[in-house]
Amino acid sequence: MEEELIKLLEEKGALTGAEIVQTLSHDPLLLWRTCKRSSHIAIQTVGQRYLRLDREVQGFARLSPSILREFLTYSVIGLSEDCGSLSKKAQEVDAHIQQVSDMKLGLAKNIFTAVLNRLENDSLVREGMCALLAGDIVYGMAHDVPRPERSTGKLVKGSDMDLVVVVDDGFPKALMERMDEAIYQEKQKVLMTPHLREEIDYVVKDLARVRKQMGFDTFKHMVACKILQEGMFLSGREDLFRRIKAMLQEKGITGKLMDMENRARRRRKKAEHYLLTAEPDRIKHEGLSLFYPTEESQEFE
Repeated sequence: MEEELIKLLEEKGALTGAEIVQTLSHDPLLLWRTCKRSSHIAIQTVGQRYLRLDREVQGFARLSPSILREFLTYSVIGLSEDCGSLSKKAQEVDAHIQQVSDMKLGLAKNIFTAVLNRLENDSLVREGMCALLAGDIVYGMAHDVPRPERSTGKLVKGSDMDLVVVVDDGFPKALMERMDEAIYQEKQKVLMTPHLREEIDYVVKDLARVRKQMGFDTFKHMVACKILQEGMFLSGREDLFRRIKAMLQEKGITGKLMDMENRARRRRKKAEHYLLTAEPDRIKHEGLSLFYPTEESQEFE
């Protein structure tokens, strides 16, 4: 397999993991192992790794992107002596990922503007809430690789948009419900529009629920806090946004999440060592969960 890979890279120059898998049609795990273990092949990965919570992982903490997603989408593979081709391809991949992230961020802003336009009391809404955007987009790591949306099975364009709306104490419940319905309508619109085909995961909640979640005492509460911690300001009251961030600090949750991310980094290092050294048949029976991703959707169920 190494000789086949080297021949392909000599002919085509540096390629992404996905392009290699598509061309050679081999098991992605075996291709990843071959690339990592070869002294003639170099891998350059763009972007960053960040915390993701997974109920199936001991301690709940793992890194995103998964080893498979990182290889397919964010890694460029080339010949060790062909640094120019490797660097050029990596720059192209990085630029594309940033372009996708910027596009999805812009769309998220437009979607929430449309939500506010659906509501009669949009000024009251703005004064009583803040909207946060979380997920791949926040890290500049959004991708556009087609994948099936969970509820319909229809293909969507890569990374979803994780939208969290927090309303202040005293926010009218009826208006909160209307905002939830308005977001749902926009969600369906962008999912079904052919030239968009984007997935939105969202939740609307009040500060009382946020305070309860900051007990950090269940898996769902941990996920909610992690999303609030990484969330970037999208719309509404910036002082409420800052207040939520301060609450996370005061409760010690920011530090706990940092500790979880450090544990996840150690776990990733061990996982990669295992996947590179164990027999492939053993991995297929015992360790594929270390290579393939799982979905994080607890906050939006």
